[in-house]
Amino acid sequence: MKKKIPDWLNNSLWSSPPSSAAVAAAAAAVTSLTPSPLPPVIEQDPPETQHSPLTDHNDIPNDDDDRRGDVDDAVSSLPSADEISRQAQIMAALSRKVIDMRELRRLACQGIPDSPGIRSIVWKLLLGYLPPNHGLWSSELANKRSQYKQFKNDILINPSEITRRMYNSTSCDTDDAQWKSRTILSRSEIPHGEHPLSLGKTSVWNQFFQDTEIIDQIDRDVKRTHPDIHFFSGDSQFAKSNQEALRNILIIFAKLNPGVRYVQGMNEILAPLFYVLKNDPDEENAAFAEADTFFCFVELLSGLRDNFVQQLDNSVVGIRSTITRLSQLLREHDEELWRHLEITSKVNPQFYAFRWITLLLTQEFNFADILHIWDTLLSDPDGPQETLLRVCCAMLILIRRRLLAGDFTSNLKLLQNYPSTNISHLLYVANKFSVQSM
Repeated sequence: MKKKIPDWLNNSLWSSPPSSAAVAAAAAAVTSLTPSPLPPVIEQDPPETQHSPLTDHNDIPNDDDDRRGDVDDAVSSLPSADEISRQAQIMAALSRKVIDMRELRRLACQGIPDSPGIRSIVWKLLLGYLPPNHGLWSSELANKRSQYKQFKNDILINPSEITRRMYNSTSCDTDDAQWKSRTILSRSEIPHGEHPLSLGKTSVWNQFFQDTEIIDQIDRDVKRTHPDIHFFSGDSQFAKSNQEALRNILIIFAKLNPGVRYVQGMNEILAPLFYVLKNDPDEENAAFAEADTFFCFVELLSGLRDNFVQQLDNSVVGIRSTITRLSQLLREHDEELWRHLEITSKVNPQFYAFRWITLLLTQEFNFADILHIWDTLLSDPDGPQETLLRVCCAMLILIRRRLLAGDFTSNLKLLQNYPSTNISHLLYVANKFSVQSM
């Protein structure tokens, strides 16, 4: 017997606009919560407003410009009373000497308010970069930031500089003024293994030339990262410095993780992390955003690593196995839709789910909505993947009417260009799947 869609999917809750009294109360609460001016925020693009609740999630117009519009063009709206209450609860949780991570995850999974600095701290905690004990933060941050500086000194260096340092370290007996003034080594002074034409596996030059292709790919991808957002693109010095930070992080990650290296699309996963941490109003945190983002990126990918290792694609932990789990989840919650997509219209889930899963939905929604979705993904104590699959399943069910009416071509186009939707409703549906499976 085919499973029916539960009634709560079309609950009137999602089509009822907030009353004017509720909005007025929210505005008054905002004023009472902010008795003193907030610290200045560094140059950034303001967050986009959340989509208003939609009555029919199956007949939403698809407009790429609206989906990926410039964050600069968004219009701010007053936070709801629920958002204000949640912000107060999160601030209370963060003020404790030892943070209750279970409570923080519960609050964060509902969405973190866009107030300056809150999301930055919470994400660092959710990813395990910061320990729950406040007293350990200072030493932990100092150690990690020093470690990242050393990574940059050791990895982001031209082989000619390495060779020069080797020469200097073996020339201690030479007159100080003489060897400090030299910039070019004579051919006889360069060790054979470190000659630019050496094919030795341990040669820094040989490794440098092997890395060139990956570095070129990283350069191309970084320049294509969110071209619609000034934080990441444009000719300003601010945008260029942000691109340079993304490039450094990806190169260092690739060098330190030879089993994974760099896979195209990692830049899209890195971007939200760096954006949030760089826009921390605390000047010291913003200054060290590159270092902090690197370690948060490592923590995030540690639970997703197998999706990026091509040799594991067909294994039980590879990306194809993950996509199969999504297919099974859809069949469990909406067998009619599953049958129509995979049996009738023959839409292989790999055609759309590969990008959804590997890029953590960063290409399917506007930037502000991505941050909201990631609040929920990062709140899962077992890692983001299971929650991600439930969100993907909810995405399919929310447009089921259009999918059931479509054929292979129209459905594939729809799934590869997912329409705008109410993100709060989407996450609500995904959470319902979690509750049902318990």
